Order: sequence, then C-alpha cells, then structure tokens
Amino acid sequence: MAASVCRVGSTVGRVLSKTRSPLLLSLRRGQASVSYAQSLVGAPETKLTALDNGLRIASEDTGHATCTVGLWISTGSRYESEKNNGAGFFLEHMAFKGTKTHTQSALEQKVESMGAHLSAYTSREHTAYYMKTLSKDLPTAVELLADVVQSCSLNEADIEQQRAVLLRELEEVEGNLQDVCLDLLHATAFQGTPLGHSVMGPSSNARTLARHDLVDYINSHYKAPRMVLAAAGGVNHEDLVGLAKSHLSGVSFEYEGDAVPVLSPCRFTGSEICMRDDALPLAHVAIAVEGASAASPDIVPLMVANAIIGSYDLTYGGGKNLSSRLARLSVEDNLCHSFQAFHSSYSDTGLLGLYFVTDREHIEDMMHWSQNAWMNLCTTVTESDVARGKMALKASLVGQLNGTTPICDDIGRHVLNYGRRIPLSEWDARIDAVNPKIIRDTCSKYFYDKCPAVAAVGPVEQVPDYNRIRSAMYWLRF
Repeated sequence: MAASVCRVGSTVGRVLSKTRSPLLLSLRRGQASVSYAQSLVGAPETKLTALDNGLRIASEDTGHATCTVGLWISTGSRYESEKNNGAGFFLEHMAFKGTKTHTQSALEQKVESMGAHLSAYTSREHTAYYMKTLSKDLPTAVELLADVVQSCSLNEADIEQQRAVLLRELEEVEGNLQDVCLDLLHATAFQGTPLGHSVMGPSSNARTLARHDLVDYINSHYKAPRMVLAAAGGVNHEDLVGLAKSHLSGVSFEYEGDAVPVLSPCRFTGSEICMRDDALPLAHVAIAVEGASAASPDIVPLMVANAIIGSYDLTYGGGKNLSSRLARLSVEDNLCHSFQAFHSSYSDTGLLGLYFVTDREHIEDMMHWSQNAWMNLCTTVTESDVARGKMALKASLVGQLNGTTPICDDIGRHVLNYGRRIPLSEWDARIDAVNPKIIRDTCSKYFYDKCPAVAAVGPVEQVPDYNRIRSAMYWLRF
C-alpha cells in the first residue's frame, strides 16, 4: 500500500451522494455477486456510543483487512464571520504540519511506516480529518488523529509558509469554473448570511489571518459534542470506544462564558450574478431554488426528482436512447456539453438546482429546457418517470458506498446531520414510498412560482433577463 500524507481540498456544492456497498459488487470465493436485496439485509450494523464529554463514536465492521477512521466535526465556513472567513480551510492546511508531541517529520514517518493515507477536507458545515490504514494499526491511527485535532502546533513559520501555499491555491481555483460558479451561486442565493461565504475565504483574509485567529477558531468550535469518531472496515467497536476514552475523553465540552455558537438562519434571496468573460470558450451556468434541509422529510422525493432529471456529458454513450428527457434533448439539439442536477443540503436549508456548461449560442435554450424539466416535475411527471428515477437513485446510493473511506465519511456526516447512521434498508423503503403525486406535490412546493438564484461565468451575454427566468417558474395553461 502506498503511503502518503495529503490534504483534500474543500467540498463545495456537494451533492447528496454516498457509498457503494462492498457486499454488492465483491465476488467471494465460490459465491456469485450479492444481489441488491441481499446487500440491504446483510449490511453490517452501525454501532453508536457516546462518551461522558459528549463525543460520539460510530463504526461499521465490514471485516476488511483495512479500515478508515476519522474525526468529523460540526464546523466549517458557515461558522465563520467576514473577518475570519477561511480560518477553517487554513487550519486544514496546517493540520499535518506537526503537533506538540510530533514534529511534521515524525508525523510523516509514522504514517509512512504504517503504509497509511492521512487526509482532511473542509465544507460549509463540516470538517474531517481521517486516515486509511491496516486494521491492525487502528490504535496508532486514532492516537495520531487525536493529537492532530487537539495539539496542532500552529508554528508561526509554518503558518507563513502555508499562507503562501493557500494564496497560490486561491489563484488556481479561479481556473476551476465549476467551483467558481457554485461559489457565486451560494454568494447570491445566501447573500448577507454566513452560507454565502466560500470555504476557502477571500485572498485578503488569507493574507491577514494570524495564529490567534486559528487558535480562537479551534477553541470556539472543536468541542466534544460536535465531534464524531467514525470508523469503517476491520474495526471492533468496543476497541474503538476504548481508544476514544484513552485519547479523546479530554476534549472540552465547555464554552467560555457559556457562549455556545448558534447558527443564525440563512435567508435565501432570488437573485442573479454574472461574471462575464468572453475570452472563455464555454459558459458555466447554475440555477437553483431554496432546497430542503438534510433532515427534511422532503429530501427523498427531491432526490428522486433529481434522478429523473439526471445528468449528461458529451462523453456519455446512449445518444437518443438516454432515459433522461433533458439528456436526450441535449444530444438531439446539441444544447450543452454537460449538465448535472444537484441538491446541496445544510442543517436548515439547501440549494436545489441544475448546473450546465454550454457554448454562448445555446445558453438561452438550455435555460429554457432546464426550467421546463422542473415544470414537468411539478405537473406531468409519470409513473414510468418515477420508477426510472427510483431505480437510478437506488443504484447511486448503493453504488457509491465502495470501500471503507466513503462508508466512514457516510457514517461521520450522518451522525452529525441526523444523530444516527441511516441504513440502506431505510433509504430503500423511503424511496419505495415515493409516487408521482408525491413528486408533483413536493416539486411544486420548492420549484413552482419560486424566485430562483442564478450564477453564470464566461461568455454569458445571452443569459436571459432575470424577469424572463422568473416568469418561466410557472405555467399558465388552459
């Protein structure tokens, strides 16, 4: 196993899509591949325990020789102010630069000797530090992760070095137009609220954030009740609980002056933002309405609705035989290079929309047919559409739980979002309960006659006037 220490970049505009069950696709000696139904019944139980300080431990024993273990923390750019926006992402850069007990060299040598992979990511509401390693090295992995989260050295010289790295990364991300477009979408949809902040923060903050800002961020948000120690693979839950007691029972659950951070409500604003650059070859456009929160009962019908719209890329096969109506139109009329329906869910709100890449001549047509797809969901969706969407969604949920790392990530985020891991069998039952009337009613609630948020980057002169876009959010039919 190749050893590495790396940092994974921010997860912006993440769509609710999860892991592939190893039970579904693995071929066992002398046994055919496991069916979908068998994978639901045979999925290992996710065990959950809480320490006295409020830190939760959740694990799934899949019997692998490897495991992934990590700390998922309920904090991200939404918990930041304009002054310290980017602090969480800065800390992600600093995470593996040494602790009070391990120098950077010693930390890297330990990871190297284990043949492990140490990584991290930051999103708008979550931060994660995790390690993939052999199951026998789980105790060392938990020890190192606990040390990184509790005792990051934050050396001044390292901070200045990473400041330069971060500024270069901010320059590079400008070339990722999908991230730029989705950041702009958040900025206009949630303008004036913390959800409008980007995960990386502005370059001005990257230049001015100091050590005390990072320390204050840790002291304000790295609290035990907001942490989950999650693990998947060859993991014994009782052993993991014992390791958590040894290394994480000292994580504080108290706030200075009982000043517990409370998320302020994030107001959605129907609006438009365009960043025109005619030198770019293609336009990147996103349109969205306010979506459901992660724990909303509407989440599953909206997931099915997005599966009906589907996604498309020029590299796809199928042509006119693609099941998605919008994908078929994209092929037949050369509407776009790609599109993707998405739903970014947060603790109390969400962004439900569609992102597409097209040439300047087809922006207006693509916008028209995208909104037409939404109106079809609200009014004319059929039994066959829903059956197809349900099957596609089930395949996606099962198909993306492949390996210990995505399973571990699924566990960590579920416990933070829902207080428990939602098993595949429950998702399956909730998907089965969806019918065309539920799709029409739910989509009408979120799409019909709503003010959308629009973001566009590139040669976007042909983006329709906002009033025209708004008028296409309902149909007048007699």
